[in-house]
Amino acid sequence: MNGKLRDLMYGSAAAALAIGAQAPAHAQDDNGSDLSEVTVRQASSTNAPIIVTAQKREQGIQDVPISMEVVSGETLTDFNVNDFRDISAYVPNVAVQTTAGNDVIYIRGFGSPPSNFSFDQAVSLYIDGIYAGRNRQAQAPFFDIERVEVLRGPQGALFGKNTAAGAVSIVSAGPTDEFEAALTGSYNFSYEGYELNGHVSGPISDTLSFRLAGRLVDQDGYIENLATGRDDPSTEQQLIRATLLWEPSPMFDLTLRAEYGNQEIRGGISVSDDVNTRPNLRQERFLETAALGEEGIDGETLILSATANVEIGDYTLTSITGYSWFDSNIVNGFDQRIPGGGTVNNSVYNSFPENFDQFSQEVRLLSPTGRPIEFIVGAYYDTSDYHLDQFGGFNINNAALNYFGLLNTIFDQESESYSVFGQATWNATDALRFIGSLRYTHTSKDATFDGDLIYGPFPLRPLTQASGSRSEDNLDPSITVQYDISDDVMVYATYGRGSKSGGFVSNTYGTTDATFQYEPERSTNYEAGVRAVFGEATFNLSVYDTRFKNLQVSVYNPTISTYQTGNAASAASTGAEATFIWNASENFDLQVSAAYQDIRYLDYPGAACLATQPLSECNPADPASIAVNNIAGAPLPYVSDLSATMQGHVWLPLSPNLDLDITGIISARSGYFNSDNQDPNFGYQEGYAKIDMRVQVSDADDRWHVALVGRNLTNELTAGSSFRLPFPITNVTRSIHYLEPARSVAVEAGFRF
Repeated sequence: MNGKLRDLMYGSAAAALAIGAQAPAHAQDDNGSDLSEVTVRQASSTNAPIIVTAQKREQGIQDVPISMEVVSGETLTDFNVNDFRDISAYVPNVAVQTTAGNDVIYIRGFGSPPSNFSFDQAVSLYIDGIYAGRNRQAQAPFFDIERVEVLRGPQGALFGKNTAAGAVSIVSAGPTDEFEAALTGSYNFSYEGYELNGHVSGPISDTLSFRLAGRLVDQDGYIENLATGRDDPSTEQQLIRATLLWEPSPMFDLTLRAEYGNQEIRGGISVSDDVNTRPNLRQERFLETAALGEEGIDGETLILSATANVEIGDYTLTSITGYSWFDSNIVNGFDQRIPGGGTVNNSVYNSFPENFDQFSQEVRLLSPTGRPIEFIVGAYYDTSDYHLDQFGGFNINNAALNYFGLLNTIFDQESESYSVFGQATWNATDALRFIGSLRYTHTSKDATFDGDLIYGPFPLRPLTQASGSRSEDNLDPSITVQYDISDDVMVYATYGRGSKSGGFVSNTYGTTDATFQYEPERSTNYEAGVRAVFGEATFNLSVYDTRFKNLQVSVYNPTISTYQTGNAASAASTGAEATFIWNASENFDLQVSAAYQDIRYLDYPGAACLATQPLSECNPADPASIAVNNIAGAPLPYVSDLSATMQGHVWLPLSPNLDLDITGIISARSGYFNSDNQDPNFGYQEGYAKIDMRVQVSDADDRWHVALVGRNLTNELTAGSSFRLPFPITNVTRSIHYLEPARSVAVEAGFRF
């Protein structure tokens, strides 16, 4: 990022002020609300409905027959939640596999592994209605937002593209009818740095309003690097978003958004430990500057969107046009410490420069509500280009291997897809509804893969070429029966299917035409649930059985030190999800959410060996042994059987002009395997609970506030993922763990105008 642009970013963001309390976004009536234009309405003392658009219409969450959770923008802002790794603490049955720059979301145990960069994600992300197939399309997705809707299970009909496991819909804050501005700044004592957020919003004329929001971050990390003397990973981030809302008449509105982000992260999150014991995670690492440059992540992002709504009689025609681009480079090194003391040579390092751009267009027509038959019909199109370089460096000198070299693989992909979809609701009676949905999707992809030796006497990895084309069609139906037992109790049962397109192996050395492609995966979901309100208490329960065929996997094999990418045969997740909300009074409310799941491979022939399998059963160095290996019955990694979160909020008036707010959150997970080979020693993360707390003093009108914010207050050290770095790739075999954020304590002050 050049100096002039950086200065412009700082100046514009400072002028924009900051994210304060989330302002209402523009919302349409029930006849045709857009995904990006609806406000979360939630009162602290009553069970006023939370309004969502999970079915492309404005509905109270208690009326939606989907297992879903909504996290308000206020909650995310209060606890400085910036990424999906943070939000998983607030939504049970949602997990994030933490890696070096390519984190992956799992819902109900299913997600797309991070090791193959070209995977479309099984949990799709939508930002103001724009599909984002790569998590790096948004650097800080929870920046100045209205709410986050997390939809569990396949959402193939209405959300469509690649929602085999679920969908996450992010709705940003919109322009306000009256002028407002806010500035919030915080200093993090643990990370020794600041964060500044702000916004200004209001009318320009009777028909035009705007919102301008910005964020600046400059903080150190939470792991002491003994080689450099700094704390990794340090973060510098600049974000700015401009939104315009034009409403020339009650029959038409147009929302334009433009968001730019720049991020520089220096240092990594990998720490070493023994391979024969459960990890003893520490906030220390030793890593010299890697041969491919300073370890970290550099990235720029741009998201543009235009959403238009036209009233045609009683019907609403909606158009959503989007363009997304990112340019990123991830440079990895691995902690050089030897368990027990000492260091080894920095022998393995890699980097992943990548570039991506996408254009999308969706058009849909919504019928009015309150009639015997209601419907939504639409069409969707997108096209994208993706380029990925992989540089793999080795500097090895030991008894078994002497090699110094650098390899490069180049991956290019062009993708195009289009779909048509529809949903019809038959209101058989005032209490009974039948909902049917169907989506047809056609996807085509073309890709090439090439390998090159940059320097060195011989390639440590095979250098190969591959090319291919894919064309596939998917049909995703769903049907739901919904019945209102009373005005406050609703039950439902759903059958639905989802799919995720096949693709190409983007960054595995030795890829050939024979191993270049993998097939689409398909999911089937059976679900039943109840949503009930009893006075000031709300109780929701869902039970489900979700099954995947041709599950896409990419598993690290430490013996051959490479990834095996392809399709597992099938897997199933069966479980239950429950939420209880009690608005006891205007001074106290409590929310408890919990989930249980039993997830297993049903059939997985040709699987990489698990650490618990004896050599007589599976030999990872013998391709013939792997070819006949089947790990049916084994659990899937990176997911817990049990997960829960409890959030309590207390509001106390200290005086007529002074308020005290205290919010505490406990999030917990049972133990899970966090290594591909499910090693019971280094590859197992034991169960844990983490505690967050916010204590705030403000004036009665919330025009200013001062707060103390603590995250992970007990400093529970956990690893999102791990693997074994074997000899002779390194002089001493050790385990590598990606350490999740440690304790942080910050002081915050904010003003609203």
